[in-house]
Amino acid sequence: MKTTISLVLVLALVVGLPAGVANADFTFGTPTNLGPTVNSSTWDLGACIPADGLKLYFTSRRPGGYGGADLWVTTRDMIDDEWGTPVNLGSTVNSSAWDVGPSISADGLSLFFASGPGRGGYGGRDIWVTTRATTEDDWGTPVNLGPTVNSSTFDNSPSISADGLSLFFDSMRPGGSGSGDLWVTTRPTTDDPWGTPVNLGPTVNGPASDALPGISADGLALFFSSYDDEPLRPGGLGGSDIWVTTRATVSDPWGTPVNLGPPVNTSASDFGQSFSADGLTLYFTSNRPGGSGSYDLWQAPIIPIVDFNGDGIVDGADMCIVVDHWGEYYPLCDIGPTPLGDGVVDVQDLIVLAEHLFEDVNDPTLVAHWALDETEGSIVYDSVAANDAVVIGEPVWQPAGGAVDGALAFDGIDDYVSTPFILDPSDGAFSVFAWLKGGAAGQVIISQTGGANWLLADPSEGRLRTSLSRPAGGRSAPQPLISEFVITDGNWHHVGFVWDGSNRMLYVDDVEVARDTQVGLESSEGGLYIGAGKNLEPGSFFSGLIDDVRIYDRAITP
Repeated sequence: MKTTISLVLVLALVVGLPAGVANADFTFGTPTNLGPTVNSSTWDLGACIPADGLKLYFTSRRPGGYGGADLWVTTRDMIDDEWGTPVNLGSTVNSSAWDVGPSISADGLSLFFASGPGRGGYGGRDIWVTTRATTEDDWGTPVNLGPTVNSSTFDNSPSISADGLSLFFDSMRPGGSGSGDLWVTTRPTTDDPWGTPVNLGPTVNGPASDALPGISADGLALFFSSYDDEPLRPGGLGGSDIWVTTRATVSDPWGTPVNLGPPVNTSASDFGQSFSADGLTLYFTSNRPGGSGSYDLWQAPIIPIVDFNGDGIVDGADMCIVVDHWGEYYPLCDIGPTPLGDGVVDVQDLIVLAEHLFEDVNDPTLVAHWALDETEGSIVYDSVAANDAVVIGEPVWQPAGGAVDGALAFDGIDDYVSTPFILDPSDGAFSVFAWLKGGAAGQVIISQTGGANWLLADPSEGRLRTSLSRPAGGRSAPQPLISEFVITDGNWHHVGFVWDGSNRMLYVDDVEVARDTQVGLESSEGGLYIGAGKNLEPGSFFSGLIDDVRIYDRAITP
């Protein structure tokens, strides 16, 4: 009944809601190379794509150009078609200088780029724009944006906002924080001249190279990288990495940048990013293995996480979670518009969810899953990441469990399962869930060597508890989180711990039973023990059945 009522309620809600911090729950799929038709044996980089998704403008040093690097375009007839052979934009647009870093306006009538040295202008490289009357016309003669925007140094990599009123770029002009900074120039209307550029400030810009900006369609997320030949921003994975900074509204300051992480970033150089208009594809540049030249164009699918409760299917239960948080800032189900959401749970998220209803989910955030339904042997197998776990002692598999067809029985003396490293609790949001039956006060369900007991029965009364807590230090010692729910009553229970980056939450039978706020969690890089405490201390070994252990690198709502 709840599912039916919720669905009707959602379809009836058509309201305007204020924007909050954009923070959708999504992941990147495996990047793929755009292939030898688009990429050449030399440099191909810095792609941008107009709203119709049928053209891809980029920079290339391939033969057939007019200068050090030229602007090219590849086209396709339909979104699902392959890209065609690239065509040079011609001598009207390209010069004998380096013409690089294209960014196209939302209407497809203005193409901003950087050019120099040697084209003329005001510095080593300037920002220019070429325009056309309709999308069927040829591009016109480029116009320099003038000395208000351009400086006597290098001004590079423009990125035009969807409304055409903000132009982000990187510059080496005085007044910055490092070897190159991100700046923005604005104008009241598209008919007005550009104003004096403003530095994005020390929260975004650091002492290294901050460059190659790409603004999202809603103006709430700015992606950027470093130049390979300049000092790299620290905290990356190798060469230049892609980072993102966000803000609550276009009037708010930018937040602390976050590295996009793998699989987009690698130990190679990854930069020059832009999104398709539908928010489902990230285009970027990389010199990782598997390309055609020194730098190639790549794409990565952007996958919204729509299985909010982690049960493997998108259904009415996920719809209910949307309804329960309607109008709130709730990042778990702020999935629309893709890829970054809009900071509030509303009809945009419902639209994305509806596209996936009743689909089975291969959840990329499920980083470990031990079904514990093997019938023999001394190893349990992780069905997700092949992180096989060694069984210590002589636990036996039972024919019926709490979630699937089997469970592992522990004797409470010396039985446990030892796994390799899965995740560091301090790295960000994650969730861990398991089924159990039995156990006694003080016994541990899941722990991390060198870290904390993740899930256990409280020593006093057998209530569900976690010892995952903030790092030691300060005036008071870190404290466990203890629920009022006794889990050692001999019945099957589905227990879990969820960390969303700010809150610790305990769940029993898919109901939240305890919550508090923490500044962070203590770091640990040890493997896990299933059925024993972090130090294998006497009294911590579990006596009963444990089944279907799942770990996600995101916060879920069961």
